[in-house]
Amino acid sequence: MNCWSLGKAGNAIKLDRSGLYSGRLMMLMWIILSSSLCLMTDGQMKISPETVQQWAVSFGKEITALSARYSGAKLLQKKYKDIEGTVKIEEVNGDELVKRFAEEMEEMLGRKMKAVKRLAEAAEDADLDHEYNETLEFDYYNSMLINTVDEDGNPVPLGGEFPLEQNEHFNKLPVNIQQSNIQVPTNVYNRDPDILNGVFMSEALNDVFADNFQEDPTLTWQYFGSSTGFFRLYPGIQWTPDENGVVTFDCRNRNWYIQAATSPKDVVIVVDVSGSMKGLRLTIAKHTINTILDTLGENDFVNIIAYSDYVRYVEPCFQGTLVQADLDNREHFKLLVEELHVKGEGKVKKAMKESFRILNEATALGQGSLCNQAIMLITDGAMEDFQNVFQEFNWPERRVRVFTYLIGREMTFAENVKWIACNNKGYYTHVSTLADVQENVMEYLHVLSRPMVINHDHDIIWTEAYMDSVLFNTQAQSLLLMTSVAMPVFSKKRETLSHGILLGVVGTDVALRELMRLATRYKLGVHGYAYLITNNGYILSHPDLRPLYKEGKKLKPKPNYNSVDLSEVEWEDSEEKLRTAMVKGETGNLSLDVKTSVDKGRRVMFLKNDYYYTVISETPFSLGIVLSQGYGQYIFIGNVSVEEGLHDLLAPDLTIANEWTYCETDIDPAHRKLSQLQAVERYLTGKEPDLECDMQLLQQTLFDAVVTAPMEAYWNALMLNVSGMDEGIETAFLGTRSGLIRFLRYTGIEKRIGKSFLTSTDKENMFTLDHFPVWYRRAAEYPAGKFLYYMPRQDTRAGRIVIAATAVTVTVGKKTALAGAIGVQMTLEVIESRFWGIAAQPNDTDCSNVEGICPLRCDSLDIECYVIDNNGFVLISEQRNDAGRFFGEIDGSVMSTLIRMGMFKRVSLFDYQAMCKMNSHSVSSARPLLSPFYGLASALKWFLSNFLLFLLEFNICGYWHTEHFADASVHKKKGDILQPCDTEYPSFVYEPSVKETNSIIKCGRCQKMFVVQQIPESNLLMLVVQADCDCSKQYPPITLEPEEVRYIL
Repeated sequence: MNCWSLGKAGNAIKLDRSGLYSGRLMMLMWIILSSSLCLMTDGQMKISPETVQQWAVSFGKEITALSARYSGAKLLQKKYKDIEGTVKIEEVNGDELVKRFAEEMEEMLGRKMKAVKRLAEAAEDADLDHEYNETLEFDYYNSMLINTVDEDGNPVPLGGEFPLEQNEHFNKLPVNIQQSNIQVPTNVYNRDPDILNGVFMSEALNDVFADNFQEDPTLTWQYFGSSTGFFRLYPGIQWTPDENGVVTFDCRNRNWYIQAATSPKDVVIVVDVSGSMKGLRLTIAKHTINTILDTLGENDFVNIIAYSDYVRYVEPCFQGTLVQADLDNREHFKLLVEELHVKGEGKVKKAMKESFRILNEATALGQGSLCNQAIMLITDGAMEDFQNVFQEFNWPERRVRVFTYLIGREMTFAENVKWIACNNKGYYTHVSTLADVQENVMEYLHVLSRPMVINHDHDIIWTEAYMDSVLFNTQAQSLLLMTSVAMPVFSKKRETLSHGILLGVVGTDVALRELMRLATRYKLGVHGYAYLITNNGYILSHPDLRPLYKEGKKLKPKPNYNSVDLSEVEWEDSEEKLRTAMVKGETGNLSLDVKTSVDKGRRVMFLKNDYYYTVISETPFSLGIVLSQGYGQYIFIGNVSVEEGLHDLLAPDLTIANEWTYCETDIDPAHRKLSQLQAVERYLTGKEPDLECDMQLLQQTLFDAVVTAPMEAYWNALMLNVSGMDEGIETAFLGTRSGLIRFLRYTGIEKRIGKSFLTSTDKENMFTLDHFPVWYRRAAEYPAGKFLYYMPRQDTRAGRIVIAATAVTVTVGKKTALAGAIGVQMTLEVIESRFWGIAAQPNDTDCSNVEGICPLRCDSLDIECYVIDNNGFVLISEQRNDAGRFFGEIDGSVMSTLIRMGMFKRVSLFDYQAMCKMNSHSVSSARPLLSPFYGLASALKWFLSNFLLFLLEFNICGYWHTEHFADASVHKKKGDILQPCDTEYPSFVYEPSVKETNSIIKCGRCQKMFVVQQIPESNLLMLVVQADCDCSKQYPPITLEPEEVRYIL
């Protein structure tokens, strides 16, 4: 074999006599080196595939026997086989199911709307009976001051004793369910006559709040937000200020208030950036724009124009159009506004012409809100001849209202600015300080609400999903998503009826998790789920919605958490047929081939999903459900007596899904502390016959309890046979479609490695409202009877453990339904010890007829051995730290070759809810054109604006303490700030039709041989790789790191 060429043909090596000896010596060394390299190359090609196959077969038999024994899978499958003659399997009708779920949700939401209507009527009647008193003295419970005493121990004014008691229904917050109390923003005087009269008048709501809660115990927070700024909340709570002792919460800024108080609107904000607007004037103008933006919602449309000598759009990409005022776009505008600079002379005429052109085109094309239209002019004065613009574009109909904000203390041009507003059905305000901005901006809402008030249009509105972390900023429960239903409250007094006075807005919150409980999880199956969207296509609830991100140790809402579009989660709907149909409020179904990930994106599954959808009447919401073809198509129904089932249900090794609703425990306060298992027991034993329970789910749970009962005795018998127990086998477990889990700990807590497995904190491995356990879902996509093995992610702190699971099925006729999954959790050392014992030929092996390495041993220096799973993750390696890592990170050369040979397939997945570290090139994921550049600028802007407000509004001397400004010195580097983005990330899947392969990889001056063999009856592969050839320079590691998707505009 010609291993190495010593030189090019025709080249002679000339040596003088003095160098002859050294030349010969070098030649001899070269020959020796060449010979050794030649031998090495021969050896690389001689890892015996037959030997590796024998190892794989032996190892497969050992781990299969081990898993089968300690899980009891064969016994459970036999038990379900025995009852096949007594059960029936039904096909799930998705069309009927989604309609039934929608009707139940409609009924639930209808109760909330009735409660809000009662509040609105009571508030209007109370105002009708109340006579305004300028000198009214009235003490009320201020939620900031209750239960507070002064230095002498006396209650502070507007404080007093206000009993609070922790309540399960209200997120375990201390509340007073007997009465409401009042919150007033710090910048509003809490004894202002308007406040006192409004609070006194709204005392009448206390009885209505309590009656509503009595009639519908599932109601949560009920409230009245007054147009004067106070907020009446039931049940009453102790309000928590921020770290500076300030309450910035103003109910009039909340989306539910703004949406109820006004109709949808198109708004063009026109800001003067001429030279006269420098300094504080520009700062006030920017704050005014931001405040206006905060009053807009996803049903509104907006654009911003800046003018001086010429007109320009703050976002050139939005030139000549209106964009939806969702959170992404509003935040994007705020960042752009921060970059505005002053220059030149103000020419308002051109800016107004452009504004009218945008609004007129939107109307002509049927775009925008198709409702109210307004121009917001922010300037320090209008000097030129501008009257003819309005005559040309807006008179006589005056269809577009013009609101004007005169900035600064100078009043020279006040008459001009006032004339513009008053002659175009708008409102003029003078904003001289930052502290004036909030109240003055809110005036436009009252003007836009007047037609509604005069016509008495009591339109009920529903908000998009939101997290009210402002209201409950110290509670983890505040991170629950909710929606609000709200309704405007008008003055019915005759003398003011023509003025159109808005008194405020009443509303109540609906926790979306409680709504989604009505889409019962067990009917949707292992991969099925339900989701809700708004008529704008934004997600209210979806199991793949991830509204939070981690910043340090804290969970925080993402900046765009409530404007995630359905197409960004169901991204396989590339033609947006599903989204379009649901936004239109249609009823129907369609099928999609989807790639879905489990284990936080590390593993991919290929499913065929059937989507069913319909509208929820009287709301802007649409409901969708997903059923996976295969096991998701069928459900089996068994039947046992209550006595028999209850006995087995109360076994100590059994739990049921506590997030599911077997029995409704939230109606009667006495039931709220009951777990679902306790509630089921009390109902079935007759102790609580009035509990409302899901009889179909209870029946299936009892049936599963009876069929799986023998497993308790089986597992206990193994555990009691101490001498026969293998060390490291920790937990046997099973789960069924009814949410039932049985498990037995073979090992005590002190010796157990997987301490968190199947505990209340281990959400991934338990039945939740959003998903079945990971081991259940993965086993369902693997042939029943064959064990699937995997190692949990290391970030779960599960330890070095392995989970083996297999599916259990029921077959009646030609229909097969998934009954459950069963498995065993063991330490990694259990299978490691067996592998190393098998993967080593004895030293006395007959190697006479064997070419290559003999004896072949995985513990030798010549080779490296691995066991990897079907997604390429390492379970076993000589290097202890390799366990749990992706094999491509360890050896890119072999993984690249396996992908090229078709043994593994690379699958691209997308995450449209990712958070990336900010850099100068980052753009938003979901909407490249509308991208909010979240970064240092916005953080600094927020700090400065709030700090200035603080200085202007309060006596700074009283607050000059270190603790108030403790966080002021904390600045983040730009690279540490996270912002929303899109990412693409890979996942890898083994192609099971390729059972074995081997190959040689050429890497410069060496070659690397490897052999891969499937381990029978499992999802595992055995790799044996030549160890002495480093290919890392030619083949870089293959990582699973996501890459940000960058859009070219």
